Amino acid sequence: MRIAALIAGLLFCLGAVLDAFQTIILPRRPTGRLRITRLFYIVTWKPWSAVARRIRNRRLRETIYSTYGPASLLFLLMLWALLLVSGFALLFFALGTPFADALAAPGTLGQLRTDLYVSGTTLFTLGIGDLIPRSLAARALIVCESGTGLGFVALVIGYVPVLYSAFSRREVSVALLDARAGSPPTSTELLRRHAFAGGEEALVVLLIEWERWSAELLESHVSYPILCYYRSQHDNQSWLSALTAVLDSCALLISVAPGAASRQAQLTFAMARHALVDLGHVYHLEEDEAQWRARGGVDRLPPEGFDRLCDSMSEMGLRLCGDAQSSARLHALRALYEPHSHALASYLGLTLPRWIPEPRSKDQWKTVETVRSQADSIFKDTIVSDRSEAIRPHAEESR
Repeated sequence: MRIAALIAGLLFCLGAVLDAFQTIILPRRPTGRLRITRLFYIVTWKPWSAVARRIRNRRLRETIYSTYGPASLLFLLMLWALLLVSGFALLFFALGTPFADALAAPGTLGQLRTDLYVSGTTLFTLGIGDLIPRSLAARALIVCESGTGLGFVALVIGYVPVLYSAFSRREVSVALLDARAGSPPTSTELLRRHAFAGGEEALVVLLIEWERWSAELLESHVSYPILCYYRSQHDNQSWLSALTAVLDSCALLISVAPGAASRQAQLTFAMARHALVDLGHVYHLEEDEAQWRARGGVDRLPPEGFDRLCDSMSEMGLRLCGDAQSSARLHALRALYEPHSHALASYLGLTLPRWIPEPRSKDQWKTVETVRSQADSIFKDTIVSDRSEAIRPHAEESR
């Protein structure tokens, strides 16, 4: 029994330490299907998401989804702590419970209670000192557990700010896209709002920013996959819908809309798709992606939708490649990323954006656009400012 306790204790301690190292410290995607963190999220996310999907109230459903990310972080830290406390307690039990305990109960159960108490107070560095170790091995093990406890606390203190810093950087660009592409964002709206003089240059700048954003997303979310469970703070926004809308826009610019922005669209498309594919690998969604392809999936842009899209873009004054192969080119590009988007959306309970926005009764952008259009119609013939008009008579008098 003592040997079994020794083996189990070593497995618990080494497993928790190795898993915490891979999850927090290792700056690359952890490998292995039997990792504690991966098993924890498999066991907890599926029932959590199943309950959330059954709720019809959208606001309540999103609240339950958004709670999972922070709650899972706390539960994961508690799981690591429990494994460490139990592991060191089993190691103390394997040594024969070498402690002088005035409150010790007789029997094996009493010894385990004493070992758990010593392990808990040592790991969390309480150092009460009411129990005295009676062997050198027990003292050495207490020192090791104390050091492990200090390291565990330090990792927790450093881990949480890193997560929320990465989450904040991600959400800034997602929130900024609200004014550029609507809420929820769509590719058609993104291009429409850049259909002005100088809009193509502004669109290039935006695509450059999202190329870098995609690279940061790839770096942070592959290292810390828990961030994918963190939902956006605002309604109709999510990192996945924003990323998909940008990919949609890049696909349109590459396949049917000529111009200087198409070159930058290729670079942004490659980086954004790379991030999307790698995140699918993190959650082992390859089978879901293959099934979506085999079933044909849900077409977000059927043939009649493509015609509406072209009509909508033509009304904006955007130039199009009106050849017969434009739809085929767009379909080929969509096949490169849509299966990954659908797999992640199904797994995380997120909604993918439309290609053409739905008409909304309240839209702040349309209100601002209407006001600006009225101002342009009034001042379109005005060439000089009031100050220039005031200066002109003085200039004529001085001649």
